[in-house]
Order: sequence, then structure tokens, then C-alpha cells
Amino acid sequence: MPTITLIFKNKPLGDYQLRNGVSITIGRRQDNDVVIDDPVVSGHHAKIDSLGERFVLIDLQSKNGAFVNEQLVNTHWLEHGDVINIGDHSLVFEQRKKEPTLNRKTDKDDDTLVMNSSQHRRMMKKSTSHKSINVVRFWDKSQSRGAVKEVEPQTSGPTTHRKKEATDGTLTYLAGGNGRIELTRKITTIGKHPTSDIVVKGFLLDPTSATISKEPAGFYFNYIGGLPKPKINDITVGDSTLLTDSDIIEIGSTRLQFSYDKPAK
Repeated sequence: MPTITLIFKNKPLGDYQLRNGVSITIGRRQDNDVVIDDPVVSGHHAKIDSLGERFVLIDLQSKNGAFVNEQLVNTHWLEHGDVINIGDHSLVFEQRKKEPTLNRKTDKDDDTLVMNSSQHRRMMKKSTSHKSINVVRFWDKSQSRGAVKEVEPQTSGPTTHRKKEATDGTLTYLAGGNGRIELTRKITTIGKHPTSDIVVKGFLLDPTSATISKEPAGFYFNYIGGLPKPKINDITVGDSTLLTDSDIIEIGSTRLQFSYDKPAK
């Protein structure tokens, strides 16, 4: 079973199991699953979501950022051996079987201090100068060489002629935008951040509110966070949901209709 190991100054503080379908939060407050007693760590700093058989780290708009392998990230698909840096603590993602040992400490202050250490400055310098890099998009591009270029929502010009797979899917704007979006990526991000694949509007929506993952069984809509929760066919969803043909997705002020593309003959 996948685990993360919390480490401080080369000393392991605890192991935490990751389970399919279960999210865990990381931060300074006691209501987190992984509590880090460090004033430079935000109350709710980051979380790890389970999407299908994989796990994704999501920064919760923390003050000092989250790093994976010394790269500043907004979202990042975890791989075996990845090292997550939050404040002066590290969390190592591994595939191993071990019972979790939770070491929780008492919060002393609810205010997050701005981190000022040589390690933090070095990682910030090494990383992109813009915090909200769309790592999901970068990861997907690096893993999908030769993939067909996605269609922008406003584009109405001729499409590239290619043989479509039976599992190809499309989103059509019903409100909040125009045009169609071909779901050619393994992961399509939806949120209010401008780097999202589908940008939606809503005061309490998260930078990454949801994703659509392309799996062998079909396309799964995955709620990530923010309010109000998205709806599919007027039903509020909070878990991973397999999309069916003609489903209507509502998130913020945006409404999209999902459809499967028929393979070319």
C-alpha cells in the first residue's frame, strides 16, 4: 500500500498510509491527517487526493508553497520516491506496506510565518518564478508525446482529420463559454486558475476544482475542492464519477455536456 513518511532533519516522524478513494490533508492545524508543527506551514497547506489508482498532491494556496523534488508545484502526480518539501519537513512517497504511526503535536499559533531559510530560497530560485505552474499539464505533455493537440474552447475552424478512438470524449459548452473541447489528455484540469485546461468562474471555487481523467473504462469526473460542489445531471457529486454519454456537468457558472465521439469508419 502506498505510504508517505514524514521526516524532519533526517529523522522519521511517522508513516501514513494512502488509500484509494480517500484524501488526506497536510498542515499545521490539528484537524489535518498529517500535522506539521512548524510556524512556516499553513493551517491547511496541501492535500493528497486519490484519483483512480494514482495519487495527486495539491497545494492549498499555502503561503510558502509546496515543493516536489525541489520544484515548486501547484499540483503534481506522485511517483515512487518523490520527496515533498513543506517548510523544513519532508514527506517521502513510497510503495510499501507499513502501519501508519501518527505523531501529532499541539498548534502554538494560527498565523503562518513567511519562510526565510537558505533551503527555501534555493528551491524557489530553482523553481519557476511563477508559483501556480500547471504541473498536471506539464506531466501529461511529457507522457503523451505525439498526442493530438487539444481544441481550444473558442476555436471554430477546421479540425485535424484523424482516426478517433472509441474512447474519445468531448465537452460542449452550454453556459459560461463557447465551442467544444476534445478530451485528448489523460488528465484535464478544471478550475478558476488561468492555467487550468478549462477555466471556470466562481468566488469560492478552488484553483483546481475538478479533473476529468481518461481511463481504460472511460472518463471519470473527479471533485477536488471548493464550493459549491459540482453537479452532474443536477445531482451534487463529491466522489469520482464515471461519465456517461450526454451527462451535463455544472461547476460554478459553467455548464458542459459530455459526449463520447464515435470512431471514424
